[in-house]
Amino acid sequence: MSQIDQSEKLPLESPRVMWALAISFLCIWFYMLGARTLVPTDEGRYAEMAREMLATGDWITLRLNGIKYFEKPPLQNWMNALTFAVFGIGDWQARLWTGISALIGIVAVGYTGRKIFSPRVGTIAAIVLGSSFYWAGLGHINSLDMGLSGMFAIAMCGLLLGQHEASSNKERRIAMLACWIGMALATMSKGLIGFILPGAVLVIYTLLTRDWALWTRLHIGKGLILFFAITAPWFILIAIRNPEHPHFFFIHEHFQRFTSDVHKREGSWYYFFTLLALGIIPWIGLLIQGMRTGIQEKKRGFQPLKMLLIWSVFFFFFFSISHSKLPGYILPIFPALALMIAVYLEESKPDALKIASVLFGLLGVVGLAFINTIAHLGKDPYDAPLYADYAKWIAAASAIVIVGSAAAWAFATKGKRGKDIAIISFASAGFIAGQVAFLGHDPYGKYMAGTAHVAAIEAELKTPTTPIYAVGRYEQALPFYLQRTMILVEFPDELAFGLEQQPELWIPKREEFVKQWLKHEQNDEPAVAILRTDIYEDFQKQKIPMRVIGQDPRRVIIATINLQKTPN
Repeated sequence: MSQIDQSEKLPLESPRVMWALAISFLCIWFYMLGARTLVPTDEGRYAEMAREMLATGDWITLRLNGIKYFEKPPLQNWMNALTFAVFGIGDWQARLWTGISALIGIVAVGYTGRKIFSPRVGTIAAIVLGSSFYWAGLGHINSLDMGLSGMFAIAMCGLLLGQHEASSNKERRIAMLACWIGMALATMSKGLIGFILPGAVLVIYTLLTRDWALWTRLHIGKGLILFFAITAPWFILIAIRNPEHPHFFFIHEHFQRFTSDVHKREGSWYYFFTLLALGIIPWIGLLIQGMRTGIQEKKRGFQPLKMLLIWSVFFFFFFSISHSKLPGYILPIFPALALMIAVYLEESKPDALKIASVLFGLLGVVGLAFINTIAHLGKDPYDAPLYADYAKWIAAASAIVIVGSAAAWAFATKGKRGKDIAIISFASAGFIAGQVAFLGHDPYGKYMAGTAHVAAIEAELKTPTTPIYAVGRYEQALPFYLQRTMILVEFPDELAFGLEQQPELWIPKREEFVKQWLKHEQNDEPAVAILRTDIYEDFQKQKIPMRVIGQDPRRVIIATINLQKTPN
């Protein structure tokens, strides 16, 4: 192909343009994995669980703060522990599996879009997903939701490719086995929903389309062998070592979590609508139109857009009716939305992108309008400067949104080449603005994590066995940064079940802690305690001997005073 022909390629079809975008995207993506402190609760929790797994060498019984912790399966902890073993312990290492899981989803929808619809649809789908605020954001947070969603993306895309009529029998068999592997890994990420939800989608799809032949193309025999080969060993081994695990995991963490308010995470029926609108930015102006492609699809045989629509709606409905709601629960629907939006965007007229750019630009304007409000959200002298600083980052992100949306609006009607530039402008602004907003949050994240106190605490840890007490609160991030577990006092937090099995690992009553603390003083032993502020004030009234080594509105950190040197 001549140089002239190469230069005439549309931007989304040009290898040079695509490689430049991909390399730039990945550079930002991997840099941001380590650009921020791990923020409690999820990030600190799962980093610490993996650190303890590596430190103890026990890859079967999951522990948090040295206490049995059976809420979720082990895949993320395994991957994080392997990352720590290879690359060392740190922030980016703790987020590497999450970041790779998000990239797996992006690659999966890109490849699936190319094979089922067209190369351009695949490219656009990858761009839409990679720039969506939720997907790009949670891809940089060490939580289970992205690991689960990445594996669900494998399952969803494997199912779509496994039913694609244009593929060979071998390709369809491999794709369906990939689907089974994806469901198994999703199960090992977060439990039974890994196969229950895709199974429900399949049932609903066949009931609505009457495509009963689909069930003969699932390779159920080989698929089940693969599924149980991946999932069964760990479930069997942990049940043998910990007979209490099956009831807690399957009944408490699945049935009771879904049907009751046992976790105190209930939300209104419209809880996820706002999060969906926020999460799909910058493509919010194309969301409804994209989903309509699934409604309007009328074809014989397998209907991929219908399947994507059912996947999105059912997952959204399932988590909306659950009594336990957290923001990341709807993340698995975003790969399906990205494919539907890409199909619509490829076929749409320029006006659709112009309207979407106006809505996107308005979000930037709203962001700028609320800068002063954000700057004054601080409730005390300690965090007021943090909010004031964060407002500057939000202003920068809002400005990027306005510039990007203006560029998209200007190019949208300038033919196919202009449309491609508009899509790139749209996606670039959305992705970069989101990362800027995340980066600006780091000072507040450090405050939440308490990392400013790490050096002072480490200075007091005279021996490997010097105790650290957490009185009335549990610090989710500090154990990871200190590489030490803590002795809980009075407040079991989410470790209540584990402490029922291992009551010797904590101090249930504050009075018992005070006796232990005074014993440290009498025996000239070093010790550290992290207190709630009200507990610190109570100890002051009781005139309990202690030395403050760190303090902020969330916590007071004290040490025994017997080691404090005084000049002769």
